[in-house]
Amino acid sequence: MCTSVIVGEKATADGSFLLARSADSSALKAQHFVIHEAREWPEGSMYRTQDHKGATAFEWPQPARSMRFTTVPNWQTQLHGAVGFNEAGVGLTGTESIFARDDALAIDPYNKASGITEDDIPDVLLSRCTTAREACALLGRIIEEAGCGEGFGVGFVDSKEVWYLETGTGHQWIAHRTPADKYMATGNQGRLREYDPEREDMMGSPTVMSWAKEHGFWNPEEGPFDFAAAYTRNDERDRVYNDPRVWIMQKILNPSIDQPVDDGRNFAVYLKPEKKLTVDDMKTMLRNHYEGTDHDPYSPVLNGNEPWRPISVFRTYESHVMHVRPWLPKEIGEVAYVGIGMADLSCYVPYYHGLESYPAHYGMGTDKADSKSIYWKYRKLQTLVMTDYQKLAPVVKAAYKTFEADTAKAQADMEKKYMEVVKKDPKAASKLLNEFNLKVMNDAEALTEDLTNQVFTIRTTDIQAANFFANNKRKD
Repeated sequence: MCTSVIVGEKATADGSFLLARSADSSALKAQHFVIHEAREWPEGSMYRTQDHKGATAFEWPQPARSMRFTTVPNWQTQLHGAVGFNEAGVGLTGTESIFARDDALAIDPYNKASGITEDDIPDVLLSRCTTAREACALLGRIIEEAGCGEGFGVGFVDSKEVWYLETGTGHQWIAHRTPADKYMATGNQGRLREYDPEREDMMGSPTVMSWAKEHGFWNPEEGPFDFAAAYTRNDERDRVYNDPRVWIMQKILNPSIDQPVDDGRNFAVYLKPEKKLTVDDMKTMLRNHYEGTDHDPYSPVLNGNEPWRPISVFRTYESHVMHVRPWLPKEIGEVAYVGIGMADLSCYVPYYHGLESYPAHYGMGTDKADSKSIYWKYRKLQTLVMTDYQKLAPVVKAAYKTFEADTAKAQADMEKKYMEVVKKDPKAASKLLNEFNLKVMNDAEALTEDLTNQVFTIRTTDIQAANFFANNKRKD
């Protein structure tokens, strides 16, 4: 269960592409940072999900040469890579869980035995695709041929375009290239509506319209084809679980819009933001929990029964912002800012395309807390803060805010130096970048450990004060 924002390049402050997504499932779902090195595959080699004990028995031929790519997968299977870039500069975020209408699925069900799922998408596509458009089209072909094992939305980006694909039923799908001057916000629901197979900024399964017409999900006499209406669920579950998240994102980025919260199907798919967007705006979206309203589930007390599902939930295992600046070398021009665990209480650390390796403990962590893995260092702090959110969250959030602001300034300085050095000495530039990135990672980790100690000190003081059991003279 996730929340996503996809932004075209003319809607951003610096002309970049921005994609942001939270990945929500279980707080015990430790994430690993993985670099898949390029390799050759013998003819006839197959990618098999079950080799990793994944969700289905999906299989697909391996490329002759698999490109180098990064992912952030779950600890148990090393699949469902969440976010990554490959050596060609193609980036992917996936998936946004979405749900088809039950009556349409009864005719064309998900292929839960051997269809493609979020487990497989990053590894299959990033290993071979050289453009976002190619990756989008290939995923569509796989859906047509193998079927999808679940409903999903996936974002793709390169130096020229950003695309978003949504599934309908088991073998139907469409995709849009995000308009350059607009953004799309979505949260666990089918959002794409318009489709014209003749348009170069759209693609879809060959029978996406005829199938809907044949089975009574679209009547041309009643109006143009509407993919979401024809294929995706739209009922009371969306009114409180999904619509409020889209509503709050559109309200933040377009404050002048006034629309009913429970009218999600009629929210605009794309909007031109009222100000140009930045990486920080994306972080703000991912951290939102309706703060300042009666629907905030964390203030004034924790309220797990709040009907509106917030964007930032405790069970988020990671969230990220993909920042692609085509005018820069991809080594510094493509950055994934990853926040481990609950976005509201996490630190967004930049991971550059040119980062050559991760420390060993970035590949550690299970569903049981430990003292080494990077995942559990962030997660333990967040768990402790949630025992007194009102008092402790401001301490953590203020420290991370300062760290992120200072890091952004340091990034600008490093990138300037990189551009000066790379023309004369690419190896020296790479060394500069890697030393910087590893330092930022280490500094964020050290800050997290320090904050954990600060919060433990505060909690110890409070618990002692409430349970002192002193004698009359308070001497023992």
